[in-house]
Amino acid sequence: MIESVAAAFERQDYKLAAKLLKPLWQQFPEDPSVRLYVARLQEAIGKFDKADRLYRQLLRDTTSPKIVAQARQGLERIEAANRSRRQQAIAQATTDLDDRAAGVLVIEPIAGAERAEAVRNFARIMRLDAYTANLQLPSRHWRLYRTGAIGELHVYGEELRRGGIPSFGWAIEQIEQIRVFRVQHLQSVSPPTAVCLDENGQLGALKFDWREVQQRVEGRLPILRMWWTWICTKSFSAKSKSETTRSFAICI
Repeated sequence: MIESVAAAFERQDYKLAAKLLKPLWQQFPEDPSVRLYVARLQEAIGKFDKADRLYRQLLRDTTSPKIVAQARQGLERIEAANRSRRQQAIAQATTDLDDRAAGVLVIEPIAGAERAEAVRNFARIMRLDAYTANLQLPSRHWRLYRTGAIGELHVYGEELRRGGIPSFGWAIEQIEQIRVFRVQHLQSVSPPTAVCLDENGQLGALKFDWREVQQRVEGRLPILRMWWTWICTKSFSAKSKSETTRSFAICI
């Protein structure tokens, strides 16, 4: 039966190959030859993510040099196809002048059970080794990962999101349009009113609702108190102490 599958692949008759592989996959799911042809079928019909996963499982579980060599060749073909597809997508995404504007790609943190798979996908997309991918993929905070043409960054962002990695890209021009007010102090707590400076340095009052406050950063303000303690014994000695005494909070 496996010879018939091989012959169908030689003729590029993937419909027949799928029909022949279905009962083999049900009866012999652990057979390396069957798994190899299933991976090749997924590759042939364009399901590169599934094919990549099957090829990597073969590399991990199989000791046959022939199967391992074919699995490596399959991964190389997938990488070449993904690279070509990405280059075409970038070329199409940067045809307009606006798409060639400078931008940033930000990766959102990912942790928990989904992180292991995300690291593998991140390494594959960015062509990194697993150790480097794990270091560069954020687990707690946003990470500014790449700058470049916003059209190109959108292509990478789409690939990352398909791989289960939350990310977004913004043009620098869009970021510069965000209004930023520097708060000087609170004029009133109820209703909340802040005295602040706008982007031109003009002083004014800004009213807001406490429900609009989405983030708060707390820290310790390093105001030190120091004193000397003299200990009277047969000889004099001195000890100094210091401590941080104040705290503050920043709301965004």
